[in-house]
Amino acid sequence: MTNPVSMALGPFAFEAIGFHYDGLSRSVNTSWSDIEVAQRLNAQQWLGPTSDEVTIKGVLFPFEFGGQDSLDGVISAAEAGEPLMFVGGDAAAGMVYGYHTIQGVEEDRSFIDRAGVARRNAYQIKLKRYEGEVEASGVVGSLLSLLG
Repeated sequence: MTNPVSMALGPFAFEAIGFHYDGLSRSVNTSWSDIEVAQRLNAQQWLGPTSDEVTIKGVLFPFEFGGQDSLDGVISAAEAGEPLMFVGGDAAAGMVYGYHTIQGVEEDRSFIDRAGVARRNAYQIKLKRYEGEVEASGVVGSLLSLLG
């Protein structure tokens, strides 16, 4: 039996047990320009959205529940510079956030055992919405070639 999946970043599924998350924050930024007007407050003109950023936070217990391989895969995708599709929610209320680039991954490994392996790994994945063209290469291309 597979674990319920509540969110996915490209091929990396965030599950209830294993590679999971316990927090998500989002920041949507827009730009306004001030237009000087005599003898009253400046008028404002909306210039449009400038960024849509997401931070995913979680804690892995690799020895007990796994998940480290998926986080390592996210890091590899970040190093490859691939935009990935980001989706969340459940079957009743799913949300497609669109393509995102991985801006950074932070790990905080602790409770190191005698073999030097971390038994706990707190992480943050920072994403930014991507509006450019997406090529079917790397991880995404591999998945598409399997389906095609």
